[in-house]
This record gives sequence, C-alpha cells and structure tokens, in this order.
Amino acid sequence: MSEITLTAELRTEFGKGAARRIRRADRVPAVLYGHGTDPVHISLPGHETLLALRQANVLLSIDVDGQSQLALPKQVQRDPIKGFLEHVDLLIVRRGEKVSVEVPVQTTGEAAPDTVVMVDATTITVQASATHIPQAIEVSVEGLEAGSQILAKDLQLPGDVTLDVDEELLIVNISNAQTDAQFEADLGEGGNEGEAVAETGEGSDQE
Repeated sequence: MSEITLTAELRTEFGKGAARRIRRADRVPAVLYGHGTDPVHISLPGHETLLALRQANVLLSIDVDGQSQLALPKQVQRDPIKGFLEHVDLLIVRRGEKVSVEVPVQTTGEAAPDTVVMVDATTITVQASATHIPQAIEVSVEGLEAGSQILAKDLQLPGDVTLDVDEELLIVNISNAQTDAQFEADLGEGGNEGEAVAETGEGSDQE
C-alpha cells in the first residue's frame, strides 16, 4: 500500500473555540499518539486529509516539526450534516509491526440461480503489517447453492494477514430467493395492514 504524506502544524490552542478557528482556516484538528509517546496535538490540511481518508486504513506519513511519523487513522469525527472533518485520531505505527484493523469484505462471482447473497459481516478484523494492510478481503460466492455459508475460517487471507476474530464468525449466508407468489402474498398482507391503519386514522379524525 502507498503512503500519503500530510504536512502538519503543531497546535498550541485547545478547546471548542480553537477547533472552530482551525476548521475555518481549512485545517483539521488531530492528535498523534502511540508507542508510549506523549500525545502530539496537530492540525492537518483540510482538503488533502479529506481526500486521503476516503481510502480505508490509509497509511499516512505525517510531517511535523521537521520529523516524519507513520500513522493510521483510528477515529475520524465528521459533521453529521455537512460531512466535513471535525477531528482525527492518528495511531503511530512502525514498519514491520502488525496492527489490528477492520477491513471491508467484498463478494465476487455469482451464486446459483434463485438465491440471495446475504453479507452478515461487511468488515472483518484482522492482524496485518502496518505497511501492507489489504484494501479489502474478497469472498467468492461463485456457484454457491442456497444453504451455503462462509465463515471467517474459510476466508483466503493475503500474505501474512491473520484473523483477529472468532473463526466461526458468519461472513456470508446464501438463501433461497423469494418467489413471485411469496412476494405477492407479502404485498397483500402489507396492503391489508395499510387499509387497517387508514380506517383507524379516519376514526381518529371523526373524534
């Protein structure tokens, strides 16, 4: 995986007011910690950081005060409405060390006809080298029949990546697709319920 370099500035002001001023300057408040070091409070370039964090488990090279630190984003706070970055926690990592990370699960292939593929675990926690974290774990469902299940222990993990979850964790479940008759029956039941609600509503208005 490639590294993305971000140039940070040390922060000397703290609190909500200081954080707002940092964000108005198109920067993101952040903290860099790990490996027994004291937390370092920094700010990051807003647009560059936003683009970098679109990639899951991105490896960042943080240049601050003349030194460079490798780090992984551990917690990212975003504004729930506008989506801009409010704060980022960065974990210092070393080349060659293993870290525990959540990696997206992606299905490939087509299951047998008239089946539905249910992904029970959209991410899975693994132990991986800090500099070689997989972007995703691919799971082939090619030709699988209804009733088939894929557990964590069945996954084909790349390189020296290992599971950091229960081996029996259900990842993918293949079930029978709903028939047209079942679909119409469900619609019929839904329609009856809707009529009952409508009648109740009319009664309430009359009261």
